[in-house]
Amino acid sequence: MEAGDTANDLQRVLLGERPRLVRFLAARGAGDEAEDLFHDLWQKVAVLPDRAVDDPLSYLFRAAENLMRDMRRAAISRDRRQSEWHGLSDAPHDRPAGERALIAREQLTAIEATLAALGPRAERIFRRYRLDGAGQADIAAEWGISLSSVEKDLQKAYRAIAELKARFDAE
Repeated sequence: MEAGDTANDLQRVLLGERPRLVRFLAARGAGDEAEDLFHDLWQKVAVLPDRAVDDPLSYLFRAAENLMRDMRRAAISRDRRQSEWHGLSDAPHDRPAGERALIAREQLTAIEATLAALGPRAERIFRRYRLDGAGQADIAAEWGISLSSVEKDLQKAYRAIAELKARFDAE
């Protein structure tokens, strides 16, 4: 194998074994996201440094398993964020209704400004996911980006809002 051909050879094996790899990912819990993970694997292989791989097929299946592990970790983190997010929604009920409404409007303005500061893509993805109830895979398809990019934008939005919530609580 010549230098510079490593990624190309791995890509050829990857394409040739695409059905098996997608089934492998789906069987390990990726479900409908197996195609997205295969695409992520393709992207990782495309930027690999030039060095020989003794067993390309074994290498690709190990890489696919690592992607699954990363997906599971991301799902656990996402679920934890979701439960924390729902836990943050408890408002004090001992304030008069007018004061609560005023504070809520001020907080909403601050949240909107915080989301706008993240950039239009992150803001729209957050709104599409949280307010419209669209699935992450659907959002990724709409934007023409990977599921991982959608998750990263959502993480960015959740972090910013959680920091803002901490400031609200400190006031």
